[in-house]
Amino acid sequence: MKAISYSQPGDSSVLSLVERPVPEPGPGEVRVRIVVSGVNPTDWKARATTGRPLPFDEVTPNQDGAGIVDAVGDGVDSLSVGQRVWIYLAAHQRPTGTAAEYSVLPAERAVPLADDASFELGASLGVPAMTAHRALTVHEDGPSRLAPGALAGRTVLVQGGAGAVGHAAIQLAAWAGATVIATVSSDEKEALARAAGAHHVLQYPSETLADGIREIAPNGVEHIVEVAIADNAALDVAVIANGGTVGYYADNGGAEFTAPVRESFAKNVRWQGLLLYTVGERALAAAAEDVSAAVADGVLPVGEEAGLPLTFFDLADTAAAHDAVEQGATGKVLIRVSGD
Repeated sequence: MKAISYSQPGDSSVLSLVERPVPEPGPGEVRVRIVVSGVNPTDWKARATTGRPLPFDEVTPNQDGAGIVDAVGDGVDSLSVGQRVWIYLAAHQRPTGTAAEYSVLPAERAVPLADDASFELGASLGVPAMTAHRALTVHEDGPSRLAPGALAGRTVLVQGGAGAVGHAAIQLAAWAGATVIATVSSDEKEALARAAGAHHVLQYPSETLADGIREIAPNGVEHIVEVAIADNAALDVAVIANGGTVGYYADNGGAEFTAPVRESFAKNVRWQGLLLYTVGERALAAAAEDVSAAVADGVLPVGEEAGLPLTFFDLADTAAAHDAVEQGATGKVLIRVSGD
């Protein structure tokens, strides 16, 4: 099979297209023929991190993807050969990511994909949609799961509503019944956030941004999905409701943040960091189930008309795909691996 691999960390030039034997699934594992592989910021960051040895002699990158189950290992009864699936965390603590014609992974990381959902959609889920799910379900007063009506009566602020996580957060929050406010940096991104389903979209930088949010939500916003806490912590405190939660998942804007102490504790603000790779199996399983339900309901579409432009690369051009994500490509970067 054809696969992308690297044996030392570094820039995208360490990625090579190679021929490797088709791997066999072990107990509890499945082999998936990858149709589309998704690229996330953590994929290039994991590859580029120097100063520590790789956990495996050779690594195939990319956590997310979608394809068809090709073989099942002993003890697997949740999936069958020929089943369409979307994949998450394929390369987490494993050498077999989705930038290959076949990937072997634990069966629980391959999730049935609705018959009317495209492989492009499936490969766009994984890290972004599950991160968004986690950010929306860590409020002290719940809900811990998402479904229609679960966020009814609540207001969600999505900072950076045109990114992949922000896009999924808008879609999931609106599906669950919340009023969704998104912030973006341009007219182009405002159009994307509105296409995703945001009820209100405000642009930054703006000295009146907090006033604009409070005008929409006079009592404050209950949930904040935060991509740039180093830049936005003070704003978040200014607009959050009493007992509200800031779910932050990235360090855009800086590696440290400060926040108004008195106003934070006076409002009982919860600062909830989240990283999909360390949230634990219970949270992952809940996210996978709820995201799949949302897909089945048709509320997680992708493409520019849905607010998430798609950029495609061939498998041989995986290095260019990684570079595009590193350079801040708008929307979702996908790799066409094989025909469906």
